[in-house]
Amino acid sequence: MSPVTPTIDRLAVIGLGLIGGSFAKGMRQSGLCREVIGCDLDPVSRRQAVPLGVVDKVTANLVEAVQGADLIMLAVPVLGMRAVLAQLAALELGDAVITDVGSTKGAVAQAVEEVFGAVPANFVPGHPIAGSEKSGVEAARADLFRHHKVILTPLEQTAAEAVSLVQRCWQALDADVESMSLADHDEVLAATSHLPHLLAFSLVDTLASRNENLEIFRYAAGGFRDFTRIAASDPVMWRDVFLANRDAVLRSLDAFTQDLGRLREAVDTRDANTLLGVFTRAKSAREHFSTILARRAYMEPMQTQEFNFIASPGGKVNGSIRVPGDKSISHRSIMLGSLAEGVTEVEGFLEGEDSLATLQAFRDMGVVIEGPHHGRVTINGVGLHGLQAPPGSLYLGNSGTSMRLLSGLLAGQDFDTVLTGDASLSKRPMGRVAKPLREMGAQIDTGEEGRPPLRIKGGSRMMGMDYQMPMASAQVKSCILLAGLYASGTTSVTEPAPTRDHTERMLKGFGYPVKVDGATATIESGHTLKACRIDVPADISSAAFFMVAASICEGADLTLEHVGINPTRIGIINILRAMGGNLELLNEREVGGEPVADIRVRYAPLKGIDIPVDQVPLAIDEFPVLFVAAACAEGRTILRDAEELRVKESDRIQVMADGLQALGVKAEPTPDGIIIDGGPMGGGSVESHGDHRIAMSFSVAALRATGDIHIKDCANVATSFPGFIDLAQSVGMQVRLEDNA
Repeated sequence: MSPVTPTIDRLAVIGLGLIGGSFAKGMRQSGLCREVIGCDLDPVSRRQAVPLGVVDKVTANLVEAVQGADLIMLAVPVLGMRAVLAQLAALELGDAVITDVGSTKGAVAQAVEEVFGAVPANFVPGHPIAGSEKSGVEAARADLFRHHKVILTPLEQTAAEAVSLVQRCWQALDADVESMSLADHDEVLAATSHLPHLLAFSLVDTLASRNENLEIFRYAAGGFRDFTRIAASDPVMWRDVFLANRDAVLRSLDAFTQDLGRLREAVDTRDANTLLGVFTRAKSAREHFSTILARRAYMEPMQTQEFNFIASPGGKVNGSIRVPGDKSISHRSIMLGSLAEGVTEVEGFLEGEDSLATLQAFRDMGVVIEGPHHGRVTINGVGLHGLQAPPGSLYLGNSGTSMRLLSGLLAGQDFDTVLTGDASLSKRPMGRVAKPLREMGAQIDTGEEGRPPLRIKGGSRMMGMDYQMPMASAQVKSCILLAGLYASGTTSVTEPAPTRDHTERMLKGFGYPVKVDGATATIESGHTLKACRIDVPADISSAAFFMVAASICEGADLTLEHVGINPTRIGIINILRAMGGNLELLNEREVGGEPVADIRVRYAPLKGIDIPVDQVPLAIDEFPVLFVAAACAEGRTILRDAEELRVKESDRIQVMADGLQALGVKAEPTPDGIIIDGGPMGGGSVESHGDHRIAMSFSVAALRATGDIHIKDCANVATSFPGFIDLAQSVGMQVRLEDNA
């Protein structure tokens, strides 16, 4: 724990068990407060507290403990909270802030309101998600909360200064502080903490009651010990928790009991597919939601850990590599494989967070999907009408592709769905898909200004339509075509400029007839999708970073293997060649209906160009790194008709312009594009605004910079390019993760 300047004269901790004692001991060592007073009715705890270094002074008298305190921490059992609060309500506490550590917040807040008449502005409900099977003051540890979450549940009337003080205390103990509503806290904890404890207590009690209990416990393996460890927790405390959070616990217990009944039936009837589905979904869900929780999917972070890159000049770009699988094709393979009849095998699946969000969404809708394992995925399709209502909203992380394409598929289902995403996705426009879907008969609501979440009502009668797209967007086109699978009659989409056609190609690969006539794609409902094998090529959008890297680095000679060169995606190749780049396509072939090639890129001096408008939709995702190429080119590069870049994961025109300017490059953003004058590039600090392509683009820029480039907020690189740093280093680039220790 880092030492801090004392800001609390007197801290009173009421209850010196494991949690209260650990808070007191940690605060005493942190230096944030000058004096820590403990209060406990147990004489043994009082005798041990000072010698163990938990508190400076200890007393059994509550009035004495809280006198003159700046902060009062209540660490007593939940059902014992009311008695302590009643004593506090009778005292003159001045401006003292009161907080607690109870694991149920609704009951505590209700007790506070009943005792005080109204919840005081200086009361901050809190709950540390940390503990041990050990209990008592002798188990207190100053580092108990290190890297553990602490949830604060302030009410509307809670003073901001009070929240700030409590937050600083927990942060001084190296805890990760989050904020939630009272109701959400109690529901979430009932499912993730209270129910598991109930099950552990019950399982151990059941087995201990059997005659052969000695043999059972003697031969218990590690899994049994891990699961039942929490049955050694304080029984009195947990009795109080279950009674205080009764309603939420019962809801979770009833849902679990129902699911357990289905599992019993599956075992009894030897239903292997159901068992595999449950076990596969559970395994992947644990991994998926661990990632979500780490990225604070349902909480507002009060404290975040930065994830930054440092890219240094002087690197090289040589060798032969294969970048991860194509994200667009990976998304669609899961979607269409799930709706197909039979088993679809996928090779080369991109195991990035965006693609995994799509995979998890279909698992949540009852599809049995095995993997991914080294890019291999097996999808047990349920047919066009076999999806099931998900247990809750479908969280899609940062993936706009997932949300827009799924909105089309789900518009024709019989069940309601809600699509949500992270903070970045929640800012992106969804009216562009909601509007045409409504015209087809879908009942779909968006958030403010047409942004997520999307709420889709099931049971709509969908009708085919002839849609003239107002903008070129492969996601919108695909959304309408996928909705057409469930719409009566024929659905046609005409685009103003060519966009990627992976959906049309893959539908044909699954045996579904699609007619493409110039700029118009047409499908008719009533057909079926047949399972097939899919080999996902390397993603040209990921390869683009290395194409530019090799093009701007003197002496570079790099081969990118098995890259998809779909004609609607090769704008990056065409534009680099127009700038003088040396790119050679080798071993061209077709794999699963998609053209593929190895791409050899060698250094060549680049020159600025006026980017042809017809290439814009073919390179829409690659422009951030193309802006880097323009900055390294001789002369001026002009981009027009690319306003779509302003509504990606970030405003990519403005963010790239800001970053290039910070490095000394002349870059002038325009409403629909940018003007870049090539020239020397210095080092400096740039903001990626959480946009994965911005972060990787400036990593490439360092090859021509005169100093280190510090790139902030790079966590989302994992959404599209897991392992980017390792692969970049393998070809000689000097990029690394910043050490935040």
